[in-house]
Amino acid sequence: MTHLSLNVANKIIENALIKARASQFKPMGVVVLDSAGHLKAFASEDGASMFRFDIARGKAWGAVGMGSSSRILAQRAKDNPNFFVTLAATAEGRFLPQTGAVLIKTADGQILGAVGASGGTGDEDEEICIAGIESVGLQWG
Repeated sequence: MTHLSLNVANKIIENALIKARASQFKPMGVVVLDSAGHLKAFASEDGASMFRFDIARGKAWGAVGMGSSSRILAQRAKDNPNFFVTLAATAEGRFLPQTGAVLIKTADGQILGAVGASGGTGDEDEEICIAGIESVGLQWG
């Protein structure tokens, strides 16, 4: 697979939301971006707040742009806050270094995009992203 199809993106979201419901998390928003950071698909559960899209996209956009999970970016931001504040400003608010997004990768490590979620804790958001990616036989990072 050299690109992320809409069909696969939608399956990632569907299965991420199935995981969220099975875990009884709060209503979620889940976004899938391609490797260039462009929106591929998004879903917002009934009852999710209006901020879910922007937060999920910001987490995923940062992950795909920096080539690492938003958890790692959040850790890096603690060590170098000035750089990350400047990066967020340069990205016009699209960059959010908070746990809840992971890269979508092929078995050989090619980055196809990222999936981000918002609605639960960062750990919960990340958990459903991983479940969505694994459900379609892809890798995460």
